[in-house]
Amino acid sequence: MTSPFADDDYGAPGLLASETAGDNAPALSISELSQLLKRTVEDRFGFVRVRGELSGVKRAASGHLYLSLKDDGARLDGVMWRGSVQRLGFQPADGVEVIATGKLTTYPGRSNYQIVIERMEVAGEGALLALLEKTKARLAAEGLFDSERKRPIPYLPRVIGVVTSPTGAVIRDILHRLRDRFPVHVLVWPVLVQGQGAGAQVAAAVRGFSDLAADGAIPRPDLVIVARGGGSIEDLWAFNEEVVVRAIAGCTIPVISAVGHETDTTLADFAADRRAPTPTAAAEMAVPVRAELIASLAEFEARRQRAIGRQVAQARERLDARARRLPQPQALLAAQAQRLDDLGDRLRRSLGHRTELAAAQLARHAGALRPGLLDARLRREGERLSALRLRPELLLQRIGVARQRVDALDRLRRSLDPDAPLLRGYVLVTDATGGVVKTRADAVGHAALMLKFADGKLAVVPQPDDPAPRPARPRATPAPGGSTTQPKLL
Repeated sequence: MTSPFADDDYGAPGLLASETAGDNAPALSISELSQLLKRTVEDRFGFVRVRGELSGVKRAASGHLYLSLKDDGARLDGVMWRGSVQRLGFQPADGVEVIATGKLTTYPGRSNYQIVIERMEVAGEGALLALLEKTKARLAAEGLFDSERKRPIPYLPRVIGVVTSPTGAVIRDILHRLRDRFPVHVLVWPVLVQGQGAGAQVAAAVRGFSDLAADGAIPRPDLVIVARGGGSIEDLWAFNEEVVVRAIAGCTIPVISAVGHETDTTLADFAADRRAPTPTAAAEMAVPVRAELIASLAEFEARRQRAIGRQVAQARERLDARARRLPQPQALLAAQAQRLDDLGDRLRRSLGHRTELAAAQLARHAGALRPGLLDARLRREGERLSALRLRPELLLQRIGVARQRVDALDRLRRSLDPDAPLLRGYVLVTDATGGVVKTRADAVGHAALMLKFADGKLAVVPQPDDPAPRPARPRATPAPGGSTTQPKLL
């Protein structure tokens, strides 16, 4: 077979490439060739549906989804833009078999081709169940289904929040059952229960009930019921979405899951605090039967009355039995009454006898109290008083001794008087505070001194010594009026 690139047509290969006139195969740039390939692939494969297993699923910060589709013999890169990702009805994960619908295109930057996915669905019910098991195992590993985090359902909730479709039979069944059993305040959060966006609405409703303030304008539910009627696994898939499971697990209000019929099971059932086989059963779990409560209360009241009556009757019987065993009050007080009478009689006799003895003693002493005896004693005491005379020499002797003692104390006082030396020409030197200045060195250190004479005081200012001795000054003569003229001491 002859190659289209034989040397006969293009000549022998040379060092420099050359263009020949009439050449119908001009050299293309890489970008031109990439654009030709892109148009060719997109024109030929503008709409394709491929089946394969997801691998390397990665969601970018922009919201786009990058992945690979593979089978036993080949691998195809794929991208799904953010708008298409938001319409997905499941969470893509590695290992899930899907059918992707879109178009093939090339990516010149890497010289490869890829599929731009517009729509992606799980490939059959088996693949959907496999995806369900993988999601369940992953969430269970996080502890979202642990029994330790399940909370008890309140016995008698005042407000119940219901997350379901507002037009289906489910909400009517729940309201009817609640009305029959125990009417309570019901808040309905309307949502889609299947189809595109249903999972996001259910999760938002559960979070909305959980975020209500306890004292807000809208009463906060004490219990939340997430309910939906029966259907296929595809119809119930919204309650298998991870966003719904996490919203139920993170709800601060106890949640009852009532999705589908008794044989239907969703991941929401595992995350909820209680699973109900049907929405009607959820209403029965939520509240007790009011008539039964009234009957129970009546029975408890009757039992209470009977118990109280029985206790009172038994207490009365015990009291009567003990009262019969007690002696009569007259028998208890008979001995004491007899003893009281005996003591009273003895007291009366004792008082009379004591009075007789006192009268006899008084009579004996009264005989000794005669006026003659008193007069004789009075005379004897007068004679004793007359014999006692006050002799003047004794008093004068005692006065002389006392005068000598006083004279001695007065001499001692005069000898210790600090002003006595002043009469002999001495002077008392004090500072401004009244302290005594005893030495010359102390006197020079003060700004002013006070000299106290026998006839008065004189303020002076100390001066330092002059090198030449000064003649003695005459003694100051007292000025008229008692003051002296002596300006300085030193």
